[in-house]
Amino acid sequence: RTLCVRGPLGDPVQASYGIIEESNTAVLEMASACGLPLIPEDKRNPLFTSTYGFGEMIADAIKVGCRNFIIGIGGSATNDGGIGMLQALGFDLTDKNGSPIAWGAIGLKDLADIKTENRLKTLDDCHFSVACDVTNPLCGNLGCSAVFAPQKGAAAHDIICMDDWLSRYAALTKQKANPLADPSYPGCGAAGGLGFAFLSYLNAELRSGIDLVIEKTGLEAHIKDADIVITGEGKLDGQSSMGKAPVGVAKLAKKYQKPVIAVAGSVTEEAHLTHAYGIDAYFSILKSPCSLNEAMNKHHAYCNLKHTVEQIFRLLQLR
Repeated sequence: RTLCVRGPLGDPVQASYGIIEESNTAVLEMASACGLPLIPEDKRNPLFTSTYGFGEMIADAIKVGCRNFIIGIGGSATNDGGIGMLQALGFDLTDKNGSPIAWGAIGLKDLADIKTENRLKTLDDCHFSVACDVTNPLCGNLGCSAVFAPQKGAAAHDIICMDDWLSRYAALTKQKANPLADPSYPGCGAAGGLGFAFLSYLNAELRSGIDLVIEKTGLEAHIKDADIVITGEGKLDGQSSMGKAPVGVAKLAKKYQKPVIAVAGSVTEEAHLTHAYGIDAYFSILKSPCSLNEAMNKHHAYCNLKHTVEQIFRLLQLR
């Protein structure tokens, strides 16, 4: 399903999500509405980017009857603590004069009150499973402002301010909306604090992304009957061994003693760490030096992937 929502800077964007009709389940990717690629590099600044459009996606899914949600929250352009999403779902976040706060992290600066009475009442009937592969808390040296905001265009002095505003937002959340709100819970810092909003306001479940995908797709049954398992990601590096998709797939494959090959756009020196987690061999699909834009081109990536995997299986035929 495709709809027009407000993008991270308020401009209209076309966002899409899937529906599994048998279980009234919506499958959403927040980056479809407020992802970093939607903003030109010279306009990136998390002070002014909002998750509002993503809230519009959720509201639309509820309107068409979805009550179960599988949500990916990677690749955001935002650091607003999820306040935009909450505003789109009917939560009232206001300043000391009772006026709605501004979009983006800058709105947190003036946040003085949070009211939940006008939220969509159907939210109480919804269940949210959120795929989250980071364990960062909301605030502090490992929080979303310090770790992720620089990648989204934040200036050094703004990072300190945003961290302070998010801390006060968390305290106000605990006072006004959810006494059990815990900004230190692993994953609260995901997607610029969107993880915190899901946990504190929507009673969501934060799950390992690959574990959630494995469960919902029934991947184990396919791996059980396979002869060989191929996995991969954009860049295979030291972080790949920290619960990312290739290692999650490899771990499951080794449960059935299946050989595992990984292919990736690029491979770093630390990729060898994945051997200890079940990946038997890995290959970069790049055939020659090129720019990142060329490597990310859909046609080039498809051809590179196809040619690399063909050569891998030609080699396997020689055994």
